[in-house]
Amino acid sequence: MNRAQTGRRSFLKTAAQTLIAAPAVSALSRFAEAQQPAQQSAKPVAQTAHPAQAGAHAHAAAKPAAKPAVKLNVRDFGATGDGKTKDTLAIQQTIERCSAFGGGEVVVPAGDYLTGALSLRSNVVLRVEEGATLKGSPDMADYPLAQVRWEGHWIKGYSSFINATDAENIGLAGPGKIIGSPTERGRVERPSGLRLPALIEFNNCKNVRVEDCTTQNFGMWSIHPVYCENTTFKNVTVKSGADGIDVDSCKHTIIDGCTFETGDDSISLKSGRGAEGNDIGRVCEDTLITNCTLSDQGFANIGIGSETSGGVRGVRIEHCKFIHARSHAIFIKTRVGRGAFIEDVSATDLDVSGMGQGFLQISVLGVGKSDDAASVIGEAGIPTLRNFRFSNVRVTDMPDLVDAVNIDPRKPLDGFTLANVTGTCSKGIALANIKNAHLSGIKVTGFAGPLLSTVNVIGTGLAGAVKIDGPKTVPDVVPPPATPYQLH
Repeated sequence: MNRAQTGRRSFLKTAAQTLIAAPAVSALSRFAEAQQPAQQSAKPVAQTAHPAQAGAHAHAAAKPAAKPAVKLNVRDFGATGDGKTKDTLAIQQTIERCSAFGGGEVVVPAGDYLTGALSLRSNVVLRVEEGATLKGSPDMADYPLAQVRWEGHWIKGYSSFINATDAENIGLAGPGKIIGSPTERGRVERPSGLRLPALIEFNNCKNVRVEDCTTQNFGMWSIHPVYCENTTFKNVTVKSGADGIDVDSCKHTIIDGCTFETGDDSISLKSGRGAEGNDIGRVCEDTLITNCTLSDQGFANIGIGSETSGGVRGVRIEHCKFIHARSHAIFIKTRVGRGAFIEDVSATDLDVSGMGQGFLQISVLGVGKSDDAASVIGEAGIPTLRNFRFSNVRVTDMPDLVDAVNIDPRKPLDGFTLANVTGTCSKGIALANIKNAHLSGIKVTGFAGPLLSTVNVIGTGLAGAVKIDGPKTVPDVVPPPATPYQLH
């Protein structure tokens, strides 16, 4: 085991222990009350232990707000909370003042606060109290234009409703509500092509915690951390007409005890698309999804990809309830031309029901937009797949149990474990192009046809498998373009 693998496993093990041991007192309260400057006490997770008293993920963000830790009320700085007056300037000025004093807590008391984009600053917690709602302005002029990440590329678009860039030790807390403008529909503005505002977006931030709040967005993705490190979402209700939480090229992310009602993927893990994402090379790694309840009307509950050109590794899913999805509970997806890798994905102790298509699909030949000349060229453009493990899964009335046929024979999945699966399904397991497969304890009933169908699969627990055809189409690798791609 190399050092990187040891570090990833150590992180996930310690993170799980700290989640169990976390005290009832809010980590965000300690964040605002701490006495030591952030720059003196905060250390990257990879370089220090995760003390249980720091709460889930043992965030440096749970302790290091700078002294003095002030507490400011937005009403004292002119916010009306009448639901009609735009309170953007009053709330933003309160945040700026709190930051100027070294950090602390900005309190939004009961009321309806109509506001445009708000930017968090380092060492500041924005607390939306019981009975308080932050409501997004319907006027796009209230969301400044910026470089935003959209479907794996950096493009010009509108800033999100609640945002932060290059900030450390920040928090967003409830129990109030954060609701985007209901007039915002779709992901991209027509005809400008500008990406519409996400609800909450953190860009290149460290030590972030969002907890105990209810969020709702209508058209664009709801919550989108990009290039972030040490981020926890704890007890958040996520209602969205699109994706719920998109974890995009982030390190050390925990999603714990959250409830999802979404119109597209409830949770999606991404790392950039095509040559741009591959050249930047920011991996999405060390993600823990635990104790969540997921319901989705549009696609999958948890999607890994399809934008994986920076690589995805170290995903752990545990103790979750999947209660509805239009497609699958878990969908691992990418395409030839993405390149990079998806590795070390595990899921255990899952209850799965209400799926439109099945429990698990792995499809890595042609899912997602093509980048044409901006793809990863040649054999390097074929994604590498390693070490997928699924165990202790209880399914109810699954259309398909596992569909993992669309895997590239030129780079088979190396390492696939499916163990201790019980319940009912209409169709069993179909596998293609896998080595080191291990199946055991598959005790499902109600299926028609064979329980196990395979082609080009090597491993254990495969006795009695019926041979099937492989993928219908295996795309050619992407040839070099006439003009080599360059970041521009």
